Amino acid sequence: MGAGHAHTLHHAGDSVVHRLPAHVKIVAAFVMVVAVVATPREAFWVFGAHLLLLGAIWVTARLPVAAIAARSLIEAPFVVLAVLLPFFATGPRTEFLGLSLSVDGLLAGWNILVKGTLGVLISVTLGMTTPVRDLLAGLSRLRVPGMITTIATLMVRYLEVIADEARRMRLARVARGHDPRFLWQIGPTIRGIGTLFLRSYERGERVHLAMLARGYTGSMPLLGEAATGRRTWTVALVPAAAAVVLATAGYA
Repeated sequence: MGAGHAHTLHHAGDSVVHRLPAHVKIVAAFVMVVAVVATPREAFWVFGAHLLLLGAIWVTARLPVAAIAARSLIEAPFVVLAVLLPFFATGPRTEFLGLSLSVDGLLAGWNILVKGTLGVLISVTLGMTTPVRDLLAGLSRLRVPGMITTIATLMVRYLEVIADEARRMRLARVARGHDPRFLWQIGPTIRGIGTLFLRSYERGERVHLAMLARGYTGSMPLLGEAATGRRTWTVALVPAAAAVVLATAGYA
């Protein structure tokens, strides 16, 4: 994936977090997510400590909080679910501001909200400090099946290409006087989607044939692979180990 296809999630930087190998950061992020999920929902202070731990990583990586918040909006549908649970769940109820809320629903909603938010923040932090091509290479080094990483690599590479083609097709329709504003005018748009699918399918076949002609054997080559020392693993796993300790403390 060339420089012209940089992913918008990544935030360029030269911090110690940015310089860590991708596969090491993937393992650390996975351990942190597992620690968050394993934390008891009643251990409120532990979740605050998890957030402080993430904040320390953001400061070290010099990541802007506004950019992190903007990239975390993907969680919005889960927030809606968490907010609705106290109103519709069964079990003992309590009164708050004149509203009758389920105690079990409050705890379940809190559990979804806090763990989902922290999980998204961990993933966003990983994405902002690691280019997508490095993440895919890191998954390969962690022995993720080659077919999965190949599909993900091609998807990331050609997603922008297909989106650009869709924009050009829409521009062409508008230039010819088609600017649908009502449901019954959507026919040409639907036909355009079908055309885009066929073009993408044909492009995929051509790309696959070109890869085979260049010696493709089922997995992408790893460029610039270097041995990862014990010190690198130690530095990367310090936050993960701290998260595990916090999750364990929640059961005390």
